[in-house]
Amino acid sequence: MNKRIGRLAVSSLIVCGLLAACTPPTSHDLILRGGNIYDGSGGESYVGDVAIDGDKIVALGDIGNATATVEIDVQGLVVAPGFVNMMSWANESLIEDGRSQSNIRQGVTLEIMGEGNSMGPLNDDMKAEMTSLQSDIRYDVAWTTLDEYLEFLEHRGVSPNVASFIGAATPRQYVIGHEDRAPTPDELEQMRALVRAAMEDGALGVASSLMYPPGLFAETDELIALSEVAAEYGGMYISHMRDEGAHMIAAIDELLTIAREANIRAEIYHFKSSGEPNWPLFDKAVEMVEDARAEGLEITADVYTYPAGATGLNVTVPPWVQEGGFEASLERMSDPELREQIIQEMNAPSDEWENMFLMSGSPDNILMVGFKSDALKPLTGKTVAEVAAMRGTTPEETILDLIVEDGSRIGTVYFTQSEDIVRRVVALPWVSFNSDAASLAPEGVFLESNPHPRAYGSFARVLGKYVRDEQVITLQEAIRKLAALPAQTMRIDRRGELKQGFYADVVVFDPEKIQDHATFVEPHQYATGMVHVFVNGEQVLKDGEHTGATPGRVVRGPGWTGAIP
Repeated sequence: MNKRIGRLAVSSLIVCGLLAACTPPTSHDLILRGGNIYDGSGGESYVGDVAIDGDKIVALGDIGNATATVEIDVQGLVVAPGFVNMMSWANESLIEDGRSQSNIRQGVTLEIMGEGNSMGPLNDDMKAEMTSLQSDIRYDVAWTTLDEYLEFLEHRGVSPNVASFIGAATPRQYVIGHEDRAPTPDELEQMRALVRAAMEDGALGVASSLMYPPGLFAETDELIALSEVAAEYGGMYISHMRDEGAHMIAAIDELLTIAREANIRAEIYHFKSSGEPNWPLFDKAVEMVEDARAEGLEITADVYTYPAGATGLNVTVPPWVQEGGFEASLERMSDPELREQIIQEMNAPSDEWENMFLMSGSPDNILMVGFKSDALKPLTGKTVAEVAAMRGTTPEETILDLIVEDGSRIGTVYFTQSEDIVRRVVALPWVSFNSDAASLAPEGVFLESNPHPRAYGSFARVLGKYVRDEQVITLQEAIRKLAALPAQTMRIDRRGELKQGFYADVVVFDPEKIQDHATFVEPHQYATGMVHVFVNGEQVLKDGEHTGATPGRVVRGPGWTGAIP
C-alpha cells in the first residue's frame, strides 16, 4: 500500500512538471528587471521586478519566467512610486507646455493645484480678470468649472496627472468679488454650494491662502463653513496660514480650530517660520501639531526644501491697498497722499498683516525675478536695494514705482528662513513635499523670467542633499514622504505606492547621482539622476530624456460622483 502511494505521488509530480513545462510564461506589456524596489510603505527595499499591463501594476518581486513586450534592466537603480507635488503652480505652465519638464525630470507624476485660488469655478468677471492679469503665458479661458479646467488639460495633453483643491477665495470672489466684508447668510450658502459642486466633481478639498486678498478677508467662521462641506465628501482643508512669522502660533491655532469645528483633516502649506526673530517659534509650532495629532486630529504639513520663499512684490504693502482687486491697488499706489500712508505702514510692525518688507530684514534680501513689462525685464535677478540705488529712490518708493510701472505683482524671492529649520521639517514624519512653483523648461517663454530654483530642484534636493549627502532621513522614509504619505493624506485612489492593482506611476533613479542644480542666480537648470518615469504605464522619461508622451489624467478626490476605472 505504501509503495502504491509513493508511485502515485511520483506520477503526480511528473504530470505536474509536464503541465508546468507546457504552460506558456505569462506575458506583460512592460517589465522592469532587477531593481531595488522601494514600495512607498517606508519599509526596507528588496531586489525584484515590476510588471505592468496597460495602466496598472500587475506583479512585483520574483515574477519567474514572465516575459514582456518591453523589458528594461534597472539593476542597481531605485524603483519607486511616482512623486506627488503637494502644492504646484503649474496651472498656467501646463497650458503652455504639457510636458512638465522640470518636474517630470525629478519624478513628479501628480501635480496638486489650487492654493488659495483655483482655476474654477469662474464667472464672467473672473474670466475677464484672469485674462487681464496674464503675463508671458497667454491663453483663452475656455472653461467655467474647476473640473472643466482639469479636463481641458487632459484633453490638451499633459505628461503628469493633475488634481486640484477648490481655492477658498474662489467662491468668495465668485459671490462677493474683492470686497473686504463677511458674506451674508445667503451669500455664504451660495459659496457652500460652489464648494459642494466642486467636491462632487472630484476636488480634493478646500485650500485657503490667508496672506493674500481676497482670501485674507475671510474670517474663521467662513472657512469652517466651507470646510464642513468638503468634510461631507471626505475632503480636507489645506492652508497657507494667515501668518508664518511673529503670529504663526495664532495662525496654527486657527487651522486647528477649523479642523475641530468642521471635523476635517487639515494640512499646513510650506510649514516654516519666516523672519529670523521668529525662528524660535518653530519649536512651539511643531509641538502644537504633534499635540493635535495625539488628540486624534489628522494634521499634516508639506514643505519646499529651500531657506527662501517666493511670492509677489506686492505683499510688502498693507492689505487695505489691495481691496477691490489689483487695478484698484495700482490706483492707490499712484495717489501721492496714499503713497505716504502706505510707506509709513510698510515700516510699522503690525498685528494685522504679515509684513514681508520688514520680515525680510533688508531690501538686499528681496530678489525680483519675474516682470511683465519688456522695459523692466532687464531688472530680473536684481534686489530691491540694487534697483533703489540705480534709481536714487528709497526702497519703499522703488517697490511702489515698480509695481505700478509693471502692472503686475512682480515675482519676488524673499530670504527669510533658516536652513536648520528646513532640515528639521524635512525629517518630520507627517511632512510631505512641494515645489510651490510652476513646472518649467529652460526654453521659450519660460526664459522671460527667473523662477525660484524650487521649480527645478525641490524633489531631487530631498533625495540628493537631505538623504544621500546629509543623511537627514533614510531613502525609504523619503520615498514614503514623497509618494505614499501625500496620496494617503488626500485619499487618492490607488496611487502613491507600488502595489498590485495600483496605477503604474513609477520612477527609476540612480541614488548616487540624483541631484538638483538650479540656483537663485541660475535657476533654469534641470535636476539629474532620474533615469525613467512612467505615468499610467506610459514612459514619459527614458534614459533621462523626455519622450514627449502626455498620458496624464485628471485625478479626483473621494467625493467624486463618477466611476474610477
